[in-house]
Amino acid sequence: MNNELLERARHIRLAIFDVDGVLTDGRLYFMPDGTEFKSFNTLDGHGIKMLIASGVQTAIISGRNSPLVERRAANLGIQHLIQGREDKLTALAELRALVPVEMEQIAFLGDDLPDLPVMRRVGLGMAVGTADTFVRQHAHGVTSNAGGAGAAREFCELIMRAQGTLESAQAAYL
Repeated sequence: MNNELLERARHIRLAIFDVDGVLTDGRLYFMPDGTEFKSFNTLDGHGIKMLIASGVQTAIISGRNSPLVERRAANLGIQHLIQGREDKLTALAELRALVPVEMEQIAFLGDDLPDLPVMRRVGLGMAVGTADTFVRQHAHGVTSNAGGAGAAREFCELIMRAQGTLESAQAAYL
């Protein structure tokens, strides 16, 4: 494990997730009637629940609006949801007004160019393994797992490992 990433993760109090390509595999599915559906990974979901239980606040900032994301966020207990926002840096400023933390205490997991301004300014800006090449090059770190396939779980466990809360969370299941 990269010592720099662990040091950055040690200070995190707010973890923010993009949705399409991060909590999903990035594909958009539309039914003939125009309704949309998304596929979320249960391992990622449990990682987010463990992170919340460890005391880290969570948020979603997404460029698209989706009732499915609203439902998923509620199911997982994600405290803050900002949707339909292409300018994620402005959304981050609004989120910081609700959650008064320093930039060094924020982690963000993204995959594409609209995520990069936030990733470059927070304490821990990471890209999923399937992120755009340019985004991966400018992230603090890159998950080995793909978006929608364990990347969010890996991100959550990195933060928990750095903060000394992962082992006790896992031990609760033994």
